[in-house]
Amino acid sequence: MTFPTSHASRFAPDKHLLGLFDARMRAAAEPDEPGSRVERSAAVVRQVGASPRDWHGVLYSQLDADTADAVISAEIAYFGELVGPGGALEWKLYSHDRPADLGARLAAAGFRAGEPETLFVAEITQLAAGLPEAPPQGVTLRAVTTAADADLVAEATEAAFGGGGDRARARVLARLAADPETVWTWVAMADGRPVSAARMLVHPGTGFASLWGGGTAPEWRGRGIYRSLVAHRMRLAAALGCEFLQVDATDQSRPILERLGFRALSVTTPYEYHF
Repeated sequence: MTFPTSHASRFAPDKHLLGLFDARMRAAAEPDEPGSRVERSAAVVRQVGASPRDWHGVLYSQLDADTADAVISAEIAYFGELVGPGGALEWKLYSHDRPADLGARLAAAGFRAGEPETLFVAEITQLAAGLPEAPPQGVTLRAVTTAADADLVAEATEAAFGGGGDRARARVLARLAADPETVWTWVAMADGRPVSAARMLVHPGTGFASLWGGGTAPEWRGRGIYRSLVAHRMRLAAALGCEFLQVDATDQSRPILERLGFRALSVTTPYEYHF
């Protein structure tokens, strides 16, 4: 498998951290969305959504050249029965997964590769000195605690990424229904409107918290909003006893995370199969 130069450059993964991530966050993964479940077989770890239109995917695999094609076919058949026509399956592939041509095998089976992102992990104790204490001037961070706040998250997501607002809203509403006492999502407000949204998941028993979102409306980029959202979530994760932060970063976020002390461990590419 090959990736764009921007992802491959300066890539020297920490094998110890990568091993921790694989063992704790992939092989021992727990559901990351309300109502979902994680299933394990000898070959894969998969997440099954609560409904056919929820996110479904393969999180981790232990394959070789002799077993890969049969397992891929079996996962397509398994999820096809679960989600039916119009549903989708995502195989979350990492560049260090085996066999080395797993991406090509997925493509041959009908999966389509999405945009690759860099997997970053940082030890929280190494980050505190480099993170801002407060949001940039004119920006406030708003905790997402109500259905109205979910609309703000959707608006911020649309502004940052040009789509995905409906899914972001649904995810927030499901999280609020499942855990109304805990804040997991925040919106950055500027000039009276949402310009960025970010969420955090804590993974009990792993020492990890994962950071998601953080994309910013184009006219507000480069002002420190993303750094501020990372800082806010890092401090909350530390207060909850987490040791590590994990981020899947786009090219826009990668330079910021590198300057803060995050380490690039692998490249992750979503391979999607539509039924």
